[in-house]
Amino acid sequence: MVRKRRTDLPGAGESSESHETGGGQETGGGRGGAQRPQMQQQQQQQQGGHQGGRGFAPQRGGYGGRGGGGRMAPQQYYGGPPEYQQGRGGQQEYQQGRGGQQEYQHGRGVQQEYQQGRGGQQYQRGRGAYVGGRGPPSAGGPSRPPAPELHQATQSPYQAAYERPAETHGGASSSSQSPEPTQLEVSEQFEQLSMQPEVAPSQEIPTSSKSMRFPLRPGKGSYGTKCVVKANHFFAELPDKDLHQYDVSITPEVTSRGVNRAVMEQLVKLYRESHLGKRLPAYDGRKSLYTAGPLPFVSKEFKITLVDEEEGPGGARREREFKVVIKFAARADLHHLGMFLQGRQADAPQEALQVLDIVLRELPTSRYSPVARSFYSPDLGRRQPLGEGLESWRGFYQSIRPTQMGLSLNIDMSSTAFIEPLPVIDFVTQLLNRDVSTRPLSDADRVKIKKALRGVKVEVTHRGNMRRKYRISGLTSQATRELTFPVDERGTMKSVVEYFQETYGFVIQHSQWPCLQVGNTQRPNYLPMEVCKIVEGQRYSKRLNERQITALLKVTCQRPQEREYDILQTVHHNAYAEDPYAKEFGIKISEKLAQVEARVLPPPRLKYHDSGREKDCLPQVGQWNMMNKRMVNGGIVNGWICINFARNVQDNMARAFCHELAQMCSTSGMSFNPEPVLPVLSGRPDHVERVLKTRFADVVAKLQPHGKELDLLIVILPDNNGSLYGDLKRICETDLGIVSQCCLQKHVYKMSKQYLANVSLKINVKVGGRNTVLVDALSRRIPLVSDRPTIIFGADVTHPHPGEDSSPSIAAVVASQDWPEVTKYAGLVCAQAHRQELIQDLYKTWQDPQRGTMHGGMIKELLISFRRATGQKPQRIIFYRDGVSEGQFYQVLLYELDAIRRACASLEPNYQPTVTFVVVQKRHHTRLFANNHRDRHAVDRSGNILPGTVVDSKICHPTEFDFYLCSHAGIQGTSRPAHYHVLWDENKFTADALQSLTNNLCYTYARCTRSVSIVPPAYYAHLAAFRARFYMEPETSDSGSMTSSAVTGRGGGGARSTRIPGANAAVRPLPQLRDNVKRVMFYC
Repeated sequence: MVRKRRTDLPGAGESSESHETGGGQETGGGRGGAQRPQMQQQQQQQQGGHQGGRGFAPQRGGYGGRGGGGRMAPQQYYGGPPEYQQGRGGQQEYQQGRGGQQEYQHGRGVQQEYQQGRGGQQYQRGRGAYVGGRGPPSAGGPSRPPAPELHQATQSPYQAAYERPAETHGGASSSSQSPEPTQLEVSEQFEQLSMQPEVAPSQEIPTSSKSMRFPLRPGKGSYGTKCVVKANHFFAELPDKDLHQYDVSITPEVTSRGVNRAVMEQLVKLYRESHLGKRLPAYDGRKSLYTAGPLPFVSKEFKITLVDEEEGPGGARREREFKVVIKFAARADLHHLGMFLQGRQADAPQEALQVLDIVLRELPTSRYSPVARSFYSPDLGRRQPLGEGLESWRGFYQSIRPTQMGLSLNIDMSSTAFIEPLPVIDFVTQLLNRDVSTRPLSDADRVKIKKALRGVKVEVTHRGNMRRKYRISGLTSQATRELTFPVDERGTMKSVVEYFQETYGFVIQHSQWPCLQVGNTQRPNYLPMEVCKIVEGQRYSKRLNERQITALLKVTCQRPQEREYDILQTVHHNAYAEDPYAKEFGIKISEKLAQVEARVLPPPRLKYHDSGREKDCLPQVGQWNMMNKRMVNGGIVNGWICINFARNVQDNMARAFCHELAQMCSTSGMSFNPEPVLPVLSGRPDHVERVLKTRFADVVAKLQPHGKELDLLIVILPDNNGSLYGDLKRICETDLGIVSQCCLQKHVYKMSKQYLANVSLKINVKVGGRNTVLVDALSRRIPLVSDRPTIIFGADVTHPHPGEDSSPSIAAVVASQDWPEVTKYAGLVCAQAHRQELIQDLYKTWQDPQRGTMHGGMIKELLISFRRATGQKPQRIIFYRDGVSEGQFYQVLLYELDAIRRACASLEPNYQPTVTFVVVQKRHHTRLFANNHRDRHAVDRSGNILPGTVVDSKICHPTEFDFYLCSHAGIQGTSRPAHYHVLWDENKFTADALQSLTNNLCYTYARCTRSVSIVPPAYYAHLAAFRARFYMEPETSDSGSMTSSAVTGRGGGGARSTRIPGANAAVRPLPQLRDNVKRVMFYC
């Protein structure tokens, strides 16, 4: 699999989840910008019915039917007839009503106090809501005596857990508007929501990785149905040898590991018996050499001659002399590795693990083409063409890991793209996909050829056996027939065509083509393309196009049984028992897959609206459907229009499609006007901006006099639409402030019910609805979430594709905005330095000339908006962080936990909610297989292990709190379980509590009726970051990928208070998201 860095969807790589979503061509997420809006915030109203309406009484009785005593608002949140409050967006926490509460101004700006917008009420009124608090204080269930508003510290410790702002269930709201407070007042209000004393942080924040220990495993989980699975881990016996490390210096120094290895191979061949005391050393290709036992010297110098494999001029072969010094450095200690594996030592001795890894890589490195931790070869499986001059090679991944069962060798199958060893002319023909002799190359063609060939090694074919190799540095700007070069000191010029004719008797056929420039750029050599052939075994590391990705996935996609068989064959074929290096170092590898105890967690029960025939549902094998169900909170779409950019879709077809879609949305539980504001409009894709802006102006002209706004834009796109999708999202979300739903032409033709149902799920959350909620969340039965206000964050950073050297990385953070339901997530995004993994804008400070030091950042904004949406202050934070590799754990935790702490402290001095920080990893190579593939009760339809399978023993970390969870049902290929590793835990989760919470959340993903493979907050963060790529000003390269060059300072933002070198490199900020878009899950 080509390892692109996380711009593919979390499930796309393993294709076992590529069918999760079903709706249109929708991906992504957005980001706000740099200006600071006015600090506006509505004063919270007094609690209790007669004091101005923000009743904090719980909405008991609202979950089923009409509810108990008292009159009830017609749209009861989880029950009652579906009268979908007409009061512009009344019910939703993320007010669809444009005057709604939180305008999550994200981005580089500041503690936005969410402008009130038109109408001012924090929660807009739904039909029948109690205005100004008249009438009974609660819609159903017992009323509570009024209490002063925000002083929760006066309540008994857990009373707050059962209180809930009424308007989120019944739509009650205040009708008075308070003056705009200052930032100080906002902070004071936050302080008034005092913390409950017993949730003070239980761990001191570490200041360096030296003082930091990741949490120990709190015992193993026991919940769920026990079973046994097999894992692609092979037990490795720890050797009892005395390992020695030696420093190696080779002069003249070369950068190529291949040359270094050749030198060392020659040295061992010549001197093993005599000078090396018969030892067979393992070499890392750079500066270190390892032996099992000491060499008979402390330091020694060797002279080595390498003979080039290619003939030089006149048939002689070039010889190169090297001086090699080997010098004792240290003894590598296996004793501590043993201690670590037994759990008697906290830190993994990385050096010892590295030695064993190098030893086991020595033999395959000499046999195959190594790429990172994998090995590839045309002998390990059929080569498959990928198109445009590329082919896939099969191979395997190998890594030694410390686990509870001791050392384990993780082996997995792998495929990646290599450049086909073609004559360069044939490669270019394939790349451009046409007969290139007929018409001259365009500028775009030249750019494409240059990008594909830069850095590629070629050998010349016009000199008989002398196949000299060169690396391509570029293309000439002139055609071959126009090129001349000096042949002597006097500057006599000769044309390339003449030179090849006279010197080699070679007539150049394609003289209209450019030449390849090879060697260094100061003294370039010109080689006509037709005398060059690409050298075999070069991996293609740049971005693959869609067709190539599809072809590669087809090759890598194997059913679990086949994959398991191939892994076993690989281990057998590698014959570790015969490996001279493994023997020398005394490493023994088992040939059997590890058998591991596992448990299958039950699916959670899901709540739907009481007006549907099925009021709740229990998913079966990771999936369910919307038949006989209605969304638990249907959104409102009063005003909508459709624009059709697909030439082949007729207007009447587009009308029919929209009619069907509107009907499906209504059937599913939304309040959806069957008629558009204006008729369907056809637009030209090359005029997308003009079409959108003109149509939007027409709609505003029609709606504004009636005080209405546009709720939704439906767009029909051609199947292959290039940059159209991205441009459209950028214009809608950062310029016009409209949420949009894109549908591809092929789906408009088919109009399948399944597709329409999937799209309606996406539309509902985009306009502020909720599709479903965990029953356990409503009945307050989720451990460490339901007992007190809890906010769940998801965070991810996506990096540009390889080969895009200047584009920024994009960080996204989402956070739940409802409690106790935890299903709605607001998202913020920002651009940051190229390939920077730490999220720079979690917390930041800057100097304001009037107000002094200002505090802001993504965490602070999301905490404030949670407080706005729920009336509560989070007392617990659960932070799921995606996309961090093991080597970055300490760095990310130190930096980001500190940012979370500072953000909280900036809201009020002693506000420190307890934090649990969990890293989510999909990019690992552990695969789990059913113990018996023929047992129908142990596998799903794709032959994969059942959704909910969790493993926290044997193949997991010896002492730390981690687990593998396969939360989704496979579709095709082998499922990849997600790996969750807890780096910080002040909430003292048990294994069962965290595993169940994580598994249950996987059933709340808004875009499909399936459980997904990673926890939704992390998934949403990924979508949001992916969407934000479309917001960058497109300086589009030929591959259609977006790049954005850095520009100098942003102004207003001031210097960032970060501790990261290079963090201050200016990055062009993304355009700001419009407020009404920001409030909803627009990225779905």
